[in-house]
Amino acid sequence: MANARRHAAWEYFGEELKRRREDAGITQAELGHRVFVSGGYIGQFEQAIRKPQLDVAQRIDEVLQTGGFFERLWKKLIKEQGFADYFEHVAELERRAVKICDFEPAVIPGLLQTTAYSRALMRTANPLATDEYIEEMVRFRSNRGLILEDATRPMYWAVLHESVLRVAVGGPAVMADQLDRVARMAREHKILVQVVPFSAGSYPFMGKMMKLMEFEDAPPTVYTEGVRSGTLLDDPAVVKRVREEYDLLRAVALPPETSLTLIESAAEDYRRCASTT
Repeated sequence: MANARRHAAWEYFGEELKRRREDAGITQAELGHRVFVSGGYIGQFEQAIRKPQLDVAQRIDEVLQTGGFFERLWKKLIKEQGFADYFEHVAELERRAVKICDFEPAVIPGLLQTTAYSRALMRTANPLATDEYIEEMVRFRSNRGLILEDATRPMYWAVLHESVLRVAVGGPAVMADQLDRVARMAREHKILVQVVPFSAGSYPFMGKMMKLMEFEDAPPTVYTEGVRSGTLLDDPAVVKRVREEYDLLRAVALPPETSLTLIESAAEDYRRCASTT
């Protein structure tokens, strides 16, 4: 029900965009050119297929002279998605990306998490929160992961440190299911996954998560995260350096098939442990 309401709200955004654009006598192609996206994207905004970035909404306001209407509506709709302030834009960028490269040194990436795994992480971080709050946060995270099940999904490449496989978040049964999901998605060719083994020693991005996103019509962006904070980096020189480091990271990781064998072996170990408790 909540998802339907949010979609209806974005449909309203699109309807208003179309109405005000047509009232101004501007075509989709013309508006797209003036706000630095394609005319096709304007059409997708109007049909609520895609959601614009904040800066695009702001430029639409400028071109259509709508007094900040679309900026205010965008902020309201994004806020209702339930993400932390520093992550709102990242969640939107994930939906627009044609390629996503994740590195996680400690946990399964959010886009790959099962609900049980997410729930265990959320509860650990919020021990006094209500069950309703936890379930809402889990739902938001699960919804993010749907982009990898879609026919138009981005190319997704995850590199995990072996410690991600060895820390039993939620217990053995939860971990078995979580690692099974990662392996299944890789076997179904929906994702690529590699593991940096303990034996690799030091490695690029040591101890730091990193998300590199590439787009059809915008420069690539890097996202990094700290304690209750996140940073988007789009300086071309910085992004180029991160890409180089990610290539080095993949070089020290196990090959995909060997990584999958390790993941499936860890899942089986957890399954045996769960069956004896």
